[in-house]
Amino acid sequence: MPYRAWFQCISGCDEKYELNEVVYQCKKCGDLLEVKHDLDRLRRHTPEHWKKLFDERYRRTKWPYGSSVWGKKEFVCPQVENKNVVSLYEGGSNLFWAERLGAELGLENLWIKQCGNAHTGSFKDLGMTVLVSMVKQMISDGKKIPAVACASTGDTSAALASYCAAAGIPAIVFLPKNKVSHAQLIQPIANGALTLSIDTDFDGCMKLVKEICLKNNIYLANSMNSLRIEGQKTVSIEIVQQFDWEVPDVIIVPGGNLGNTAALGKGFLLMKEVGMINKLPRIVCAQAAKANPLYLSYLTGFKEFKPVKAQKTLANAIQIGDPVSYKKAINVLKAFHGIVEQATEDELANASAQADTTGLFSCPHTGVALAVLIKLIKRKEIGPKEQVVVISTAHGLKFSEFKINYHENNLEEVTPRFANLPVEVPAQYEAVKSAIFRKFEQIP
Repeated sequence: MPYRAWFQCISGCDEKYELNEVVYQCKKCGDLLEVKHDLDRLRRHTPEHWKKLFDERYRRTKWPYGSSVWGKKEFVCPQVENKNVVSLYEGGSNLFWAERLGAELGLENLWIKQCGNAHTGSFKDLGMTVLVSMVKQMISDGKKIPAVACASTGDTSAALASYCAAAGIPAIVFLPKNKVSHAQLIQPIANGALTLSIDTDFDGCMKLVKEICLKNNIYLANSMNSLRIEGQKTVSIEIVQQFDWEVPDVIIVPGGNLGNTAALGKGFLLMKEVGMINKLPRIVCAQAAKANPLYLSYLTGFKEFKPVKAQKTLANAIQIGDPVSYKKAINVLKAFHGIVEQATEDELANASAQADTTGLFSCPHTGVALAVLIKLIKRKEIGPKEQVVVISTAHGLKFSEFKINYHENNLEEVTPRFANLPVEVPAQYEAVKSAIFRKFEQIP
C-alpha cells in the first residue's frame, strides 16, 4: 500500500481534500487546512527503520533524497513523483554549538539552528520546495496553473522566485513598498519574478494576493497553504537527527505569520506518533514588541486573539499584525507547554550584536529569539543545564544595512552596546601599532 497524505480541516470538520486540489481553506467552515498522513501506514515500519533510512539518505547523492526535506519524503509529501521534485539541496543546515555565547548568558548547552545557511538564505526554502514540487506535479497531471504568487516581507518571495525559476514556472511576488531590505528585494528581481512593490504593509499585501489568486486561478504560496508547513516541519526532525535522535529541552523560534511555530510542533508530534521520540520539548515563540498579537493573546491564556496594526520594526520579516496561522500556533503552544515573549527594538538589536561578537552573524529576527532567551534565563524559566535550540531563520548578510546602522548608532530606540566601528589610521607603523595597543592594551 502506498504512503498517502491529504488536506484536512483543523477545526475537526470531516472535510478532506486531495493534495493536488487547489484549496487553502475548508469549504465547509472556512478554517485553515493541515496535511494529515496515513499513520497506520507509517507505523508498519519500526522507529529504528525510519531513523536508519533518514540517516542513510542524509546529504547523499541519490535524487531527490540528498535534500534533507526530500530525504524524509514519506513524512512530507509522498504524492509527488521524484521526476517532479524541485529541489535545490535544501536543509541540512548547521546546528551550531554556541558555546561562548551560552557561557556569557549562563547556559551550558546552547545551540543555534542556522536555517539561513540555505540556497536563498532563509528557512523558507524548506517549505517552498514542497509547494513548488506539488505545483509541478499538478501541471504534469494536466492542471492549468498560470503562475504561483505570494505576499512577502522578503524571504518568502526570494524562495518562491528561486524555486519557480528552477522549475520554469512563472512567479509573482507582492512586497510592501520600502519595507524589505535591498538584499531581499533583489532576489526575486534577479530570479525573474514579477515583483510588485505595493504601498501597504504585509497584511495589505496578503489581502490582495488572496483575492488575486482566488479570482484568477493563480496558486497561492503563503503559509496558509499547508504544503509549506510540511517542508518546514523537517527542521524538527533534522534537529533531533543531528542530536543522534535525542530531543532538546527547549526550542525558541521567532514568530510573525506563525507558520514556523506550527511547523515545529507538527514535526515533533509526527515523530512521537510513529514512536521515534518519547518526549516533546517546550516551544517558545518570540515576537517583536511592535508586532505582538500572539504575545497579547498569551497574556490572556489564549482565551482571545485579536489582530493588531503592526508597527515598523527592525525585525521586518515578522512585522505582521494579523498572522494567518495563529490557530495552528496556539494549538502547538498548548500541546508543548509553550511560552510567548516579546522583545523591544533595543533588546533585539543588542542580542543580535552580542551573538555576532561570539562568531555568529545573526539576522534581526534571530535577535528577537535571542533577546527572549535572555529574558527567560533571567527569570529562571530556562535553567543553566537545559539544552536549548534557537532557530535562526535567515542569513545575516540579508540585513547588512541593519548591521551597519547598528554599529554607526543610526537605529532609533537602540543604544548599541556592542558597537565596533573601523579605526582609521595613516599608513605608518607607529600609528598602526598605537591603534592596536589601545584596543588590546598589550600584545603577547
